[in-house]
Amino acid sequence: MLKRAAALLLVCASMGAWMGCGKTSSRFLFAAVPTSNDIVAYREDPNSGVLTQLSGSPITAGTAVEALTIHPSGKYLYAANSGADSISLYAISSTGALTEVTPRQTTGTSPTLMAMDPSGNFLYVANSGSFDISVFSIASDGTLNTVQQLNGTTAPIGLSAMNMALAPSGNFLYVTGQLQQGLIEAFPVNQGVLGIPVSGSPFLTGNNPLGLVIDSTGSHLYTANKQDNSISTFTINADASLTPLGSAIGETFTGPVSLHIDKSGQYLYVANQGSSNVAAYSIGSDGGLTLLTGSPFSTGSGPNVFASDPSGKYFFVGNSSAIQSYSLSSSGSLTSIASYTLSATGTPTSIVITP
Repeated sequence: MLKRAAALLLVCASMGAWMGCGKTSSRFLFAAVPTSNDIVAYREDPNSGVLTQLSGSPITAGTAVEALTIHPSGKYLYAANSGADSISLYAISSTGALTEVTPRQTTGTSPTLMAMDPSGNFLYVANSGSFDISVFSIASDGTLNTVQQLNGTTAPIGLSAMNMALAPSGNFLYVTGQLQQGLIEAFPVNQGVLGIPVSGSPFLTGNNPLGLVIDSTGSHLYTANKQDNSISTFTINADASLTPLGSAIGETFTGPVSLHIDKSGQYLYVANQGSSNVAAYSIGSDGGLTLLTGSPFSTGSGPNVFASDPSGKYFFVGNSSAIQSYSLSSSGSLTSIASYTLSATGTPTSIVITP
């Protein structure tokens, strides 16, 4: 018995870096491509950041699948089908295979954005066509149930949402949009119900605020303003209201459309669609931004969306018809690993990675 245990220990030790003892160390990356109604699936090697497309990928999804999100358990993938006014639920197998659970959940008109609370209890869906938010509670089997709002099945927001993010506490929801100028709306949320907007909401920001991110401490909020080629920084106050932290930073790059803060919380990355690059900024203790030496980093044409794996070591950018992988150093710099041409046709609008 002792010899058998020792042999098993040796086998596990020799395989540990790759798959552990009876456990796979692979993660899975999924990208939504709305123009071809597909979800592209890859296995990510967590030791190198290399992607391998899964057998059976791309997966046929709902019409104009726009946004993806993964449950914290890693068992379920949700896809917003903007052309079908619905949300698809997929079970994720241990091999990364997706199995759709039907029927699909109906939403408002043209769902384009999703946000999930950190506990995985509620899913928020922004319907850009009907100017409202649908909210669903999430059952233990991943299925969705509509959460009634104050005045009906959805919460009107009065604009077409450009981006949406929950505070790390899960108690406040921020939505960006454009009327005469760029706006940020802030709502308290309680058990999935949106309350009356917080005092001072909506808050002014730059024009076409397509990028939105909140730091992990819930202290600062940033918007990427495509029309103004600028980044706006706000302090998040105790009542969830926003105070601008100085003037917006005017970039020398064009078309900022997406933002990402790395796992360490030290660096902010900006996808500049018009310049085909990613700019990197260090984040000061006050939330202020300083452009890193060596920034920007070249990408493929038209970078659009970001994702980083749970280790924080690898970084992925969705470009026109491709996904680019990078290693991320402790100094915030990016080093290109490889570019993966999509088998689906079009530009990814959402990238997610399993925990």
